[in-house]
Amino acid sequence: MSTLGGYDSSVGRAAHQANAPTRIPVPSLLRSLLTDHLDPGYAAAAQAGKRSRASSVLWQVLAAVVVATVFALAWAQARDTAPGVRESQRVLAASVHAAQAETDEAAAQRATLSAEVDAARRSRLAGDTEGRQLLAQLDDANYAAAATPVIGSGLTVTVTDPGMTRDLTDVSKQRVEGSRQVILDRDLQLVVNALWAGGAEAISVGGVRIGPNVTIRQAGGGILVDNQPVSSPYVILAVGPPNSMADDFNRSAGLQRLRLLETSYGVGVNVSSGDGLVLPAGSVREINFARQIGP
Repeated sequence: MSTLGGYDSSVGRAAHQANAPTRIPVPSLLRSLLTDHLDPGYAAAAQAGKRSRASSVLWQVLAAVVVATVFALAWAQARDTAPGVRESQRVLAASVHAAQAETDEAAAQRATLSAEVDAARRSRLAGDTEGRQLLAQLDDANYAAAATPVIGSGLTVTVTDPGMTRDLTDVSKQRVEGSRQVILDRDLQLVVNALWAGGAEAISVGGVRIGPNVTIRQAGGGILVDNQPVSSPYVILAVGPPNSMADDFNRSAGLQRLRLLETSYGVGVNVSSGDGLVLPAGSVREINFARQIGP
């Protein structure tokens, strides 16, 4: 009885039996199908795929280890430098407070000296007619330069920034990108110009007197009036005839802008008239040259 496929492993050797049938030394198709399930090419490709996956997993593990190491080093460095950063912040804050205290002390000393100079000047000029005329001209010039405090009746315009309210959660409602601030420097400028046009004789914004050399400008997320920061609520005082100023201001572009901001962004706007408004004196800067415009 012959074996499957007729294959004999001893065929071709010297020893054989006489009259034995000759077997073909080639595997049969059936044995090949039963023993070799995959083509050699497929087997090689499968083996290469296994090696590739193993290599990919190894690189992923190495990358995870590197990332974890970097984060661990960064955390350790932040932990080590945090006390130094806090100490630097404390020192800087103390320096700022000290500088502010020195500035306030110098400003108070300057105000005292200015009052003494003004008193001495008046005592010397008030003795004759020419001196009194010079004093009157000097008072008019100081009043025009906002160098003297003013008390009188007029209008109070209070503008309140809505700040962190639900009305501003929509990015499309942010007037300044990335900021919740709504009131800008140009809004206050428009209000001040409208009050001047309505007959105001003296104006202050946030307790800072508006004079010839005073500017209202934006500085990042804040507003500076004469280089002094002001914040919401912005209180604008205007000394002058209350009734006529109120009529003109109600028709002005400044109030229309505020009403639009009130409707669109929820800005608080309040306009009232009253007596006894107190406006401080403004800062006076030395003028090196000037030229008269107009008659």
